[in-house]
Amino acid sequence: MATLNIVSPFAEDVVARLHAGDQVSISGVVYAARDAAHKRLVEALAHPDKSGLPFDIRGQTIYYVGPTPAKPGEVIGSAGPTTSSRMDPYTPRLLEAGLRATIGKGGRSAAVREALVRHKALYLATIAGAGVLLSRRIRRAELVAYGELGPEAILRLEVEDFPAIVINDIYGADWFQMAKAQYARPAS
Repeated sequence: MATLNIVSPFAEDVVARLHAGDQVSISGVVYAARDAAHKRLVEALAHPDKSGLPFDIRGQTIYYVGPTPAKPGEVIGSAGPTTSSRMDPYTPRLLEAGLRATIGKGGRSAAVREALVRHKALYLATIAGAGVLLSRRIRRAELVAYGELGPEAILRLEVEDFPAIVINDIYGADWFQMAKAQYARPAS
């Protein structure tokens, strides 16, 4: 299967062309955020009169990562994906606010999969256990918000040829379920 080169933030027509199982190579901007940052984002959406969001979430991609500190001369430390299901309580609300894609590892809840279809958004997975290799695909990293959260702060990352696979598409397909069915043994 060929790898599709795509640019983040993803245009609506790009999202519509992608299907569960597609391999992609992402260049452009993605935001790094984990559990604590997600909680704060959802709280900000609940009280827009107080603070608002620290970045315009509409059309953006969030990578579930808490990178290690960068060594001298490096842009970022190890930057492997964290378990996506930890963000499931917050994801439907962020998708409703306009988030277009998320990147992590592992499966998503039924509520998140339904929200992805409803809001025409994608869930992608990247290579777990390859944080050092993935960090080499990050060309620039800058703090956006919540610096006091350390590795869970929101960062703006510029990526180039960042590898991922579409797990959940806007049509309701789930690559994990498709793969399981393909390799399931017939009942005897």
